[in-house]
Amino acid sequence: MASPAAASRAPRLSSIFSSTTPRAQTPKPAPAPAPAPAPAPAPKVAAGEAEAKPNAGRSHEKSLGRIVKAIFQERDPEKLVSKFIAASAASQRFREKHRVYEVAVARLTSFGRHDAVAAILDSQKPFLEASTEGFATRLVRLYGRASMPSHAATTFLDLPPKHKSVMTFNALLSAYVNARDFDALATAFQQIPASHPTIVPSVYSYNILINALCQKPDLSAALDVIPLMEKCGLTPNEISFNTLLNGFYNNGCFDDAKKVWEMMKERNVEPDAKSYNAKLRGLVSKGSTEDAIALIERMQKDGPKPDTVSYNELIRGYCKEGRLDEAKKVYDDLVKNECAPNSGTFHTLVPHFLEAGDLDLALKCCHEIFSGKCRVQSSLLQSVVTALVAASRMEEAKRIVELGRKNYYPRKGLRMSPRTGDNMGLKMPPPTGEDIDAEAETDLEDSAPDEEGEGCKEGEDSKNA
Repeated sequence: MASPAAASRAPRLSSIFSSTTPRAQTPKPAPAPAPAPAPAPAPKVAAGEAEAKPNAGRSHEKSLGRIVKAIFQERDPEKLVSKFIAASAASQRFREKHRVYEVAVARLTSFGRHDAVAAILDSQKPFLEASTEGFATRLVRLYGRASMPSHAATTFLDLPPKHKSVMTFNALLSAYVNARDFDALATAFQQIPASHPTIVPSVYSYNILINALCQKPDLSAALDVIPLMEKCGLTPNEISFNTLLNGFYNNGCFDDAKKVWEMMKERNVEPDAKSYNAKLRGLVSKGSTEDAIALIERMQKDGPKPDTVSYNELIRGYCKEGRLDEAKKVYDDLVKNECAPNSGTFHTLVPHFLEAGDLDLALKCCHEIFSGKCRVQSSLLQSVVTALVAASRMEEAKRIVELGRKNYYPRKGLRMSPRTGDNMGLKMPPPTGEDIDAEAETDLEDSAPDEEGEGCKEGEDSKNA
């Protein structure tokens, strides 16, 4: 149970967003930009119908797999919208494909085409009545991924009553977090449950609120969410506390982080590797690499066992201090420690190897990326290719590009560099819009609230759609 001192803080939550002026209603979208060019007419299908009969001689005779692949490969926004709307109208099986929705929205967002995102997502609304709750959640969540919170709000408000649930409510809250519209989140958290009695905020809802508060200039109110949850009969989980730890350590608030550890101890919540990774991240950012080393040694001895992210933080600390030999040793010892390098490992090490002129190690990392099927930003691989070309190691550069093709890295983001004095040499090129396709995970994702377990990309949507 929370201490009386902690419980007394709960009433202060009425002003957790001190800059918030309560709104009369959840924000409505501003007038949308000119719509994307009208796609070719798609076959009309009754909402929820499994499949529309294909017209003879049309592309609908292709297998669903070929249609999805064509959409994955399409780089022209207008054609992407047209193909997507036609396929989703013709096939319920297509509408069950989470990944194609994610890729389409991510790509159109990278092109700055919010009008095209609205075109494909709004075209899905006729299917809501006969769809699952997960499908409705997906539409709201994808508007959030595209940083279109007003569209997410309108989609939520227009949902059939059966889909106005805590799941779709949480998707809307996440959309506001993605867009960093914390005032709108506060308004929604207050007003939607009040006007929809069937929507009762869950632990996940409060964890999203904690995450939002941890991104405000003043983080003190984030601590107040824990006693408020308990007052509402909810039990904070390890994600609640890990989100707080990440928020405080990322902002250098070590004293407040100590309070979180004390709260966990009072409630018998066992810290996990993510709890300690938050502290490691804070220590490394503070420049206390020796303290980070000591913490990992303690984890190795007493638990919880360090994971790849733990070692990545140590690698980052060594690299920041120019101790590249120690960073290499940690990298070499990952497998010995029953871990494996991930995208965060490579995104930390490769730029430092290139800066130090160690092309052999950078090249070794590239081959491990491909052999381990680890997805990174194509710009990382391109930096190695550029450096190899600058060093006249053309065959090795070509091999990296060939492997990139085989592993579906975009041609625009990974190609042979011109061998001129003006090329980028050993500098890391900026990420391209195509890098969104790679969905390279960074270790900071370890700090994000994840209610569905490590590695889950679909969130709550995955259980129901």
